[in-house]
Amino acid sequence: MSIRNVIPNAFTSFNLVFGCLAIIEIFEGRLENVIYYTVLSGIVDFFDGFLARLLKSASNIGKDLDSLADMVSFGVVPALVMYQLLQISAPGTYWPYLAVLIVVMSGLRLAKFNNDERQSDRFFGLPTPANAFLIISLAHLATDGILWEVVNNWQVLVGITLITSILLVIDIPMMAFKFKQYGWKGNELKYIFLIITIIMALTLQLVAVPLIIVLYITGSVLAYVFSLKL
Repeated sequence: MSIRNVIPNAFTSFNLVFGCLAIIEIFEGRLENVIYYTVLSGIVDFFDGFLARLLKSASNIGKDLDSLADMVSFGVVPALVMYQLLQISAPGTYWPYLAVLIVVMSGLRLAKFNNDERQSDRFFGLPTPANAFLIISLAHLATDGILWEVVNNWQVLVGITLITSILLVIDIPMMAFKFKQYGWKGNELKYIFLIITIIMALTLQLVAVPLIIVLYITGSVLAYVFSLKL
């Protein structure tokens, strides 16, 4: 294996490391720390693909390793977080086990992505990192006393689990920030979304995370309904 392959695969391996550290935080009962490891996973997940394209070192091993790492960081981790939240809001019931659905649908989503040639410039179904950030950010905010009434409602959590699990595998195009060219024309929706995202992040900080994910989902679905180019 050449050094060109080692570099992006090393970033992918760090994604897996951060996912495992996030799981440890969950087991230790520190849900408020999980989002930081998820952010780190997201960063290295972006750069492994970027470096693979830059170095022209994309490989089947790298693609499989990336999916395995994503399965842990963006599939298992949010499922365990949801399990813990449901344990708190619906103790002594079977509802917490519904969180396993997130893992199953995330696995299907990643397998679909690896074998769907349509997803070179857009996604079909909700990307697993977006789903993970939605669930984990809600848990983080709840530990700070923000949106606690919402997160402590087991019906709301069950609804989030079912809806996001369906969105992971539904055959609806979702916005992907893979630019073929950087001009305004043809990228209007992407640039508008990025501008709104930056404004929300600066003004609302971590509270903006779940709102941005909801905006991303809503915008993508509306663009599909009205046949707008993503």
